[in-house]
Amino acid sequence: MTDRPILYWLRRDLRLSDHPGLAAAAESGRPVVPVFVHDEVVEGLGAAPRFRLGLGLERIAGALEEIGSRLVLRRGDALKTLRALAQETGADTIWWTRAYDPQSVARDRAVKAGLRGDGLEAKSWPGHLLFEPWRVETGQGGYYKVYTPFWRAVKDRDVGAPVPAVSHLRAPAAWPESDALEDWRMGAAMDRGAAVVARHVRVGEAAAQGRLGAFIASGIARYRDRRDLPAEDGTSNLSEPLSLGEISARTCWHAGMRAREEGKVGAETWLKELVWREFAYHLVFHTPRLASDNWREDWAAFPWNEDERRAEVIAWKRGRTGIEFVDAAMREMYVTGRMHNRARMIVASYLTKHLMCHWRIGMDWFAEHLVDWDPASNALGWQWTAGSGPDAAPYFRVFNPDTQAKRFDPDGAYLRRWIAEGQANPPAEALSYFEAVPRHWGLSADRDYPAPVVALDEGRKRALAAYEARGF
Repeated sequence: MTDRPILYWLRRDLRLSDHPGLAAAAESGRPVVPVFVHDEVVEGLGAAPRFRLGLGLERIAGALEEIGSRLVLRRGDALKTLRALAQETGADTIWWTRAYDPQSVARDRAVKAGLRGDGLEAKSWPGHLLFEPWRVETGQGGYYKVYTPFWRAVKDRDVGAPVPAVSHLRAPAAWPESDALEDWRMGAAMDRGAAVVARHVRVGEAAAQGRLGAFIASGIARYRDRRDLPAEDGTSNLSEPLSLGEISARTCWHAGMRAREEGKVGAETWLKELVWREFAYHLVFHTPRLASDNWREDWAAFPWNEDERRAEVIAWKRGRTGIEFVDAAMREMYVTGRMHNRARMIVASYLTKHLMCHWRIGMDWFAEHLVDWDPASNALGWQWTAGSGPDAAPYFRVFNPDTQAKRFDPDGAYLRRWIAEGQANPPAEALSYFEAVPRHWGLSADRDYPAPVVALDEGRKRALAAYEARGF
């Protein structure tokens, strides 16, 4: 036994409940120093994800103080920073929860090798997923490339019970110095949009547990029928806390399984969405190119536009395409930091098919503006819609935003909520868009709503012609 401290490196696991690594550190009886490092991975985050991370760090720091601990903040290269903290505290053990996206995997491998080379114990723990990616294999021993057989392979697997919440962490004899969170200015890149989005986020573990409880009690039974209706509160709204680990996938899974056992008809549909998240991480772990390049290599020569200066691309980014469903969805993102899942498919299809723009333009724009940004789900979602990804939507499936609006927003409530132009008394949410976007865009509710930058029939025909020319 040793009494030397354990450094616990927090990342996308900002919770005390069902946190296997942190629970093991608490059970060791040794002093524990929770630390968050503003490292090279954090430095690369977009404006909205970084803003939301800052709020999450503030909340988990308070939760740690309530159990007699604190959160140490440091900025710098991950390996150098952890080495320095180990020397300052006398720690000989550094633990963390595993990540699976390419950038994090590369960093973590370098950190683990470097710390072990120093004679320190460096260990990663599960906790971000239901199943480790290397533990789900096809009958031939490879990884799954299609979602449905993946679901069948995991749906009846045992998912261990959530670990009880950590209620106490032994403090070290002396705490190392910590940066001040406010000095990091995590919301600076949001500019005036931060104040608008802040009105719509719900931060921390308690809020996440509350969302889950309310959804299971009154939402999951109707989830299958309501999840595609963007004007209704028909989803769990858990993508935001799941992205930062303010709630665990395992906690959500067991809640969904109990609901299914109780006969709530939407439960299995929701469980399949949790497994879609697993599938995204399974794929990005086994084929890291998913996060940056066409997963289907035969799409490398497809003639997508990659010039972001084109007028139609700028119009898409600003929610001014003249296609109401597309524009409403983009404006929802600027105001709330999130976008309804049905709407995400519509705006992605419009960009990659009607406008013939590379999916990376959209993926990167979402990575800049979503508070629920997730590296695996964002990449898979864009490639699935574009047709270049695994188990993708057929290339010839070109969503018609107007038809989709008539089907999923038949009375126009979603469009009215987010598009102010043309309304005598637009709702506050629609007007908030003009508060949130950069001033230099020069937008106001008094301007006329734009004509379509590309007619829907014209865009569809152009896309199908390009697919046919490439032999798809």
